[in-house]
Amino acid sequence: MTTLYITGAGVSAESGIPTFRGEDGFWTIGSRNYTPQEMATRAMYEQDTLQFLRWYYHRFATYRHHGPNPVHHWLADKDLITQNIDGLDGKAGNKDYIAIHGRLDQMTLFHDQAMAEQVSSIETPWDDVDESALDASLKSVFRIEDKPVLGESYKPYVLLFDEYYTELYRISEARARMLAAQRMVFMGTSFSVNITMMALDIAMARETPIEIVDPQPVKVPYENTTYHAMTALSYIEQS
Repeated sequence: MTTLYITGAGVSAESGIPTFRGEDGFWTIGSRNYTPQEMATRAMYEQDTLQFLRWYYHRFATYRHHGPNPVHHWLADKDLITQNIDGLDGKAGNKDYIAIHGRLDQMTLFHDQAMAEQVSSIETPWDDVDESALDASLKSVFRIEDKPVLGESYKPYVLLFDEYYTELYRISEARARMLAAQRMVFMGTSFSVNITMMALDIAMARETPIEIVDPQPVKVPYENTTYHAMTALSYIEQS
């Protein structure tokens, strides 16, 4: 049976990375003047570039040295789509997982989204960032003088709230994997993003059985669902 695993922030929590909506979640803590939903946008990147990059650095890039946990290692040989941008599945050895929301260790040329097929991601030189001169370092890393310039500056390889899935994020391949799956297992996700809803819609249309693994699993309107009210770690220990 072909099983597709779709993972969210709950899988990386045991690696010390905050979930998105927990007490110290990425989408709980914003800046002094903006909510995370306002900060993590392409509009903010263009309008207040330095504040965006500072927030992104402190909320995401500081976790770049964290390592994978047993769940990531268990998933290393699985067909996997992850919502996480931490790159821990790659560190655990999964060679062909889809990071549907991007990766914090990479960046892309700042581009018009309609031109996404012509853009690829490259490694972000985070080690060049000097925290004692943070603003200047961030501007240098992302090739920005004042505002980002299309085709010249760089942007973190992360899908922002006001952006949409493109081939840069392998959306067609992700959908193909969903269509081919004979079983889907959702692990550590709150079903609050479009990719999980897309997968659920496909599962329902194709009558594909699904499993939801989470300490407080979200109830979905689909009868062919098995719920596992437990952590991902507990689930793999029983598998």
